[in-house]
Amino acid sequence: MPRIWILRGIKKGIVTSKFPNAGPVPGEIPKRSVPPEATDSSDWSTGEMICPTDAIQASEKRIELGKCVFCQRCSSAGFVFDESSAGRKKALMARHSENDLQEFAKKQQVFKKSFHVMMIDVGSCNACNLEVLNLSNPYYDLTRLGIFFTNSPKHADALIVVGALNKSMVDVLRRTYESLPEPKLVISAGACAISGGVFQGTESFVSPVQDVVPVDAIIPGCPPSPVQILEGLLLLTGKLANKVEVPAKR
Repeated sequence: MPRIWILRGIKKGIVTSKFPNAGPVPGEIPKRSVPPEATDSSDWSTGEMICPTDAIQASEKRIELGKCVFCQRCSSAGFVFDESSAGRKKALMARHSENDLQEFAKKQQVFKKSFHVMMIDVGSCNACNLEVLNLSNPYYDLTRLGIFFTNSPKHADALIVVGALNKSMVDVLRRTYESLPEPKLVISAGACAISGGVFQGTESFVSPVQDVVPVDAIIPGCPPSPVQILEGLLLLTGKLANKVEVPAKR
């Protein structure tokens, strides 16, 4: 049996994802990474009541994806998880107002040729870490798109922050951010970094990352899949032409 796999590997070579030249295939966005969608039959009140992270806002009829952990409990209230539309979801949401987007666009021009990112874990369960690091494997092959990982903040263009921020990591995060050269970007990846996820209101959770350092964009998910993180990075650097979604100011 091992001989068969070796021969198959030699014959096919490394099969790298065709994304972004082609849309994501179903296996690249598993069902656990598909965000909920409201339908005409969705029961917003019930959805808000059973949502463990207050992601469903019944009064505004809005789903706050930064809080959503994709647990799918709300499916019993008529919210759907449509895998066929998952590839068309915006992977990244800018944290800027419309007026700030011009300055943001200037930053994008700097990073169109190469982009170095550093991941920092401020208190995760390791799920987001693994999905981010999967981008460096032969299947996703991040470097083919001019995006590279670095372990030094002095060599990084951006921070990818994962995890629910705890007290011991506040100063570490702040000092790491200050060590990045200008211009620099910060991405919160996953519900824990964006809002605290299931750790909201616990003693160990301090605050969302954006309360400590300026966050340029968020990539929702619990955890987001590698292709969704990759799509977010490409949108952030202007290597994908899709318009970045700007959420309304709260």
